[in-house]
Amino acid sequence: MIFPDDDLSPHRPVMLDEVMDFIKPGKGDIIVDATIGAGGHSCEILKRIQPDGLLIGIDKDAEILKIAGKFLSKISDNYKLYQADFVNLGCILEKLKISKVNGILLDLGVSSLQLDSLDRGFSFSKEGPLDMRMDRTQGITAEDLLKRLSEREMADVFWKYGEERKSRRVARVIMQERKRGVSIKTTTQLAKIAEKALYVPGKYSKKRKIHPATRVFQALRIVVNDELKSLEQFLNDACGFMTGGSRIVVLSFHSLEDRLVKRAFREGKNRSLLEILTKKPLIPLDSEIIENVRSRSAKLRAAERI
Repeated sequence: MIFPDDDLSPHRPVMLDEVMDFIKPGKGDIIVDATIGAGGHSCEILKRIQPDGLLIGIDKDAEILKIAGKFLSKISDNYKLYQADFVNLGCILEKLKISKVNGILLDLGVSSLQLDSLDRGFSFSKEGPLDMRMDRTQGITAEDLLKRLSEREMADVFWKYGEERKSRRVARVIMQERKRGVSIKTTTQLAKIAEKALYVPGKYSKKRKIHPATRVFQALRIVVNDELKSLEQFLNDACGFMTGGSRIVVLSFHSLEDRLVKRAFREGKNRSLLEILTKKPLIPLDSEIIENVRSRSAKLRAAERI
């Protein structure tokens, strides 16, 4: 991954103003950015909790944590960074001897720096190895997964985690390639297979709003990183980390994530633990989508600890 130059700022994060309006970081607050990425949201948070607040940043990706630290260090040293899955927040707070925090942010999108890094395998538009691991020190790659799964298992993955309606067709074409002795090792190989499997002739192909490989890549990334299991567990535990009046803000980027967040907030409300601040999820303004097309699928939900 290429590190940014010293004089650059992190890319403007998705829905920055809306995130700040809901999480309301103030002087002296302890705020957790549980998916810190390159630090776009956290840089703004760190500015607002000065002079004696604390930012706790967590990410599974060691490389992107270095980038976040580079930017944060220009603002203040009142931060702690941890390479971990965000489900380990309880252990991290215990190490810091912190019982409660004033705010939690979860931005579940893949960072632009990760998408644009050819060796990570997140983007189907660039040639790279089929990796997709957030933490490249452990776990299986997307390439390994495609080698191990049966045709039926692949179809189930593409349907369950990518909501790809033609999942069986994609799995069938992948299996045909495997039987021909073709090893699917790169992002562009898989993207071309998805295009072949999902090709619709004539004018109807022009109606497709997303690339044919989008949902296939999404499904593999979710499984490789066990994303939904981690999210569900974290949301179940989150209230225990929050002091009264503190807020949790979640940015999700596909319906599977959003449904988990909606359900967890509703359960928190039913247990008189949370007040839901967003009756419906907020979406980016048209002007933001024009500037950053990757923000188009973002949905923001927020709740306050009672």
